Amino acid sequence: MSVSTVLDRGPKGKKSVAFAIDWPGWSRGAKTTDRALETLETYRERYRPIAVAAGMGDEFDAAGRLDIIEDKVGAPSTDFWGISFAPASLELHEPMGDAEFDRKVSLLRACWAYFDDVAATVSAEMRKGPRGGGRDREQIIRHTIRNESEDFAKRLGLRIPEEGALTPDGLRDFREAYVASMRTYNAGEGKRMRSWTLPFLIRHSAYHVMDHAWEMEDRDLS
Repeated sequence: MSVSTVLDRGPKGKKSVAFAIDWPGWSRGAKTTDRALETLETYRERYRPIAVAAGMGDEFDAAGRLDIIEDKVGAPSTDFWGISFAPASLELHEPMGDAEFDRKVSLLRACWAYFDDVAATVSAEMRKGPRGGGRDREQIIRHTIRNESEDFAKRLGLRIPEEGALTPDGLRDFREAYVASMRTYNAGEGKRMRSWTLPFLIRHSAYHVMDHAWEMEDRDLS
């Protein structure tokens, strides 16, 4: 077995992203494709708790080397942010089968749980530096939750009140509604997204959650 990996290059070649397409959330960006691949590999053990929590630890442990299955030029934003902003070729096929959908949602739920655990244990004040600049824990949490609930979710037609997901009950209700909207969308209902696809939306949501969970871990002062 190998890890199906996609390289996403910025059009100007300033930054690149490497991500494991079958493991939403396992994605890293860097200034070069080689460095992005190296960084992705170093995060293998950091991502492993997600696979374990989703009941896929044995499958993850059996995965071998990174295997590049696609090397593409991504969106202009990739050059600036070092983030993949467009679907890979394998993410253009819809709908997903039930097994694939359930698998990816299970991993996304595991990413949410991991983020929540980190947010509950790290220091309120964060170490200053290049990752996040001066944002402290509560600012990172608000940013992460609001982007997902008030931006990503709107692409499925799901709208909640501003800051409606920032309470524990609101966050729980939003996440259940988000998954339900994904399931409905995958069944062919609702207006189609213009440039995103459902597999990409799940991957992007998982990436965003994990990136900020790892950021909080890296900047923790406790």
